[in-house]
Amino acid sequence: MVERGEGVQKWQLGDRVGVGWIFSACGECPWCLSEQENLCPEFRATGRDAHGGYGEFMKIGADFAVPIPDAFSDCEAAPFLCAGAIGYRSLRLTCLQDGQTLGLTGFGASAHLVLKMVRYLYPRTAVFVFARSEGERDFARELGAVWAGDTAARPPELLDAVVDTTPAWRPVVTALGNLKPGGRLVINAIRKEGADREVLLDLDYPRHLWLEKEIKSVANVTRRDIREFLALAAALPIRPEFREYSLAEANSALIELKEQRIRGAKVLKLKNDGI
Repeated sequence: MVERGEGVQKWQLGDRVGVGWIFSACGECPWCLSEQENLCPEFRATGRDAHGGYGEFMKIGADFAVPIPDAFSDCEAAPFLCAGAIGYRSLRLTCLQDGQTLGLTGFGASAHLVLKMVRYLYPRTAVFVFARSEGERDFARELGAVWAGDTAARPPELLDAVVDTTPAWRPVVTALGNLKPGGRLVINAIRKEGADREVLLDLDYPRHLWLEKEIKSVANVTRRDIREFLALAAALPIRPEFREYSLAEANSALIELKEQRIRGAKVLKLKNDGI
């Protein structure tokens, strides 16, 4: 931190802080008062509703900055503030218990951190990964997945919970068919693509939703999620897999994502870019 507003006491100049997807919320509604500010009707997202996500410097309200543990470099901490925190929230929303089975659909920045968390928090839990890219499936096996297949594949057994991190509808329907009775699907996505929405017409109630299966969406992230995940990652410790890019290389990073050349997270480093 290089500058501090008048009246700010909780931070000192030179403190290393981070900003997550949550830029601000009203602080007064029932959701804010119950630590569910991710549901606040005035929720503002960094880079979407407020400037700063791609800036070398930015301003943030003192209550929405979070301390970065000394255990992590700046580039290591960056994926934790978004992908890690939202993955942590998604995992909490599964209500998973140790020894139950978990599926991860899509295996990018968030899901690879979820798999690392599960190995420590639920050591008896078997993780099954669904990904279109063979490289992502190999990466999942390296990190301890007991099985990895295509997003349309059937796992060798039904699952207690699935976390979906894809932008498409088809994996949602497939995941519901892979759940045990009473299983829960957690959708970790801000939006779903509209082009394949017609696949929802393939939803078969007896096969996909009957026997008390649940669907839970993840809406944004809270400050508590970020704080708790950073503390957990430092204690275990968890290290993200990432590749660093300069801001001038941002388009290359996006093209690689589109072409499924993904292994963990991609981090843009703005400082000293000369831009």
